[in-house]
Amino acid sequence: MATVVVGYVPKPEGEAALDAAIEEAKRRGADLVVVNAHHAGAESAPELDAVRGKLTESGVTFDLREIVQGLDASEDLIAVASETSAELIVIGLRRRTPVGKLILGSNAQRVLLDAPCPVLAVKAD
Repeated sequence: MATVVVGYVPKPEGEAALDAAIEEAKRRGADLVVVNAHHAGAESAPELDAVRGKLTESGVTFDLREIVQGLDASEDLIAVASETSAELIVIGLRRRTPVGKLILGSNAQRVLLDAPCPVLAVKAD
């Protein structure tokens, strides 16, 4: 079975990525793996119950994974995509200043460069 992997954060770019991933999973007849990665000690996002409801309503077969590790979110996403032999990764983008990119790095750039499959990058409205 084909798999689409999406990185979810409870922000507008995460919601945009989730919506696009649901549509891609439907179009491809694929399962959807939603990855919410956060650092150890961080609380589970209460929004994940709403995400679970949205996924159930969509009718796609899904796996909602909360990953609590010390890794970068991009590394977690790439690892899940490799593990599931994903045919697509969906990520949300947000605008950042050049200095912000330099200091913080870019998870999106790392996913785009290191992903084992094509990546769909979407922006929030």
